[in-house]
Amino acid sequence: MKLAYPAIFEHFIEDGEEGYTVEFPDLKGCVTEGFNQAEAIFMAEDAASGWILGELEEGDSIPKPSDISTIKIPADGFVSMIALDMDTYSEKYGKKAVKKTLTIPAWMNTYVETHGISCSKVLQDAVSNIIQSVG
Repeated sequence: MKLAYPAIFEHFIEDGEEGYTVEFPDLKGCVTEGFNQAEAIFMAEDAASGWILGELEEGDSIPKPSDISTIKIPADGFVSMIALDMDTYSEKYGKKAVKKTLTIPAWMNTYVETHGISCSKVLQDAVSNIIQSVG
């Protein structure tokens, strides 16, 4: 599942340190920072992906992203969309797996076994596509 959320980047200088704070208006409490713009972008992707994964693993719905044009830009900042690849992130960091029983016709089972097709992977991809299209 691929998602994109607007993030507010705000430049800061505090106690001799400089960087960017990143906040997601749609992901309550999801805040991170980086020492420069590139690091802040990578940190933002990781923070938002972790936030979304937590919601999904708890069975909660995820919020729809706001229209970037409606976000108030701070005087010393900017707004940018952050792309999230939840399939890749959850493969690496996801902790929960739920076993589901699958019923398919015998001929189909023979086909998938003969061709080395993973029914779990097919189901995950299909559900991910449905979630993304509804999103």
